[in-house]
Amino acid sequence: MECQREENLKGCPCGYPDCPRKGICCECIKYHLAHDELPACCFSKEAEKTFDRSFRMFIKDKRSKL
Repeated sequence: MECQREENLKGCPCGYPDCPRKGICCECIKYHLAHDELPACCFSKEAEKTFDRSFRMFIKDKRSKL
């Protein structure tokens, strides 16, 4: 499968402008999971602004939307 980076970039909520994985979802997910984190696309805009990509923040973010 060919990466559709340009298409992915249109909806990528990553707040790090110089991220080398931005738009390359498979690399992004692999990187963050290896660091016990989730990528920006798993969080609301408000939570992403904290740059806290932990599983704990993910649960907190999702609970606040219920």
